[in-house]
Amino acid sequence: SFMQGSKLEIPLWLAKGLHDSKRRIVSVELPKIYKEAWRTVFSADANVVDLHKMGPYYYGFGSQLLNFDNPENPEIAQTILQTFISRFRRIMDSSQNAYNEDTSALVARLDELERALFRAGQRGLNDFQRWEKGQASQITASSLVQNYGKRKFTDTDG
Repeated sequence: SFMQGSKLEIPLWLAKGLHDSKRRIVSVELPKIYKEAWRTVFSADANVVDLHKMGPYYYGFGSQLLNFDNPENPEIAQTILQTFISRFRRIMDSSQNAYNEDTSALVARLDELERALFRAGQRGLNDFQRWEKGQASQITASSLVQNYGKRKFTDTDG
């Protein structure tokens, strides 16, 4: 049993269930990275923050927090969006300019969404460079197209 006013860390899914529109069994306190002090840091220079250390799912978790009726939701949403915008260019630039370089220090500071973007950027660069060198695989017709052509010829034979 818990006393009223007790503070607990519980999973997000549980907090959502206990804080729905019908019953307000719990109140939700913002994690520190979404509070005003950190929002000020993000607005100054979001690129200096180690998002992975602060929470590896900063964007996803932050967007889920917006489901709770917090008066700071508009500011939280704006900070999440601006953080993404300001970090996106650096992430993509780094993914395109780090060919055959050790990028582990950069990637270690990224949120999971940002890591996926970085990997996608590097895949695109690698695919482009292979294509440029003539190492890309040949484009071939899909099996559906090949089978359609075979069926068409057998229909005209009869």
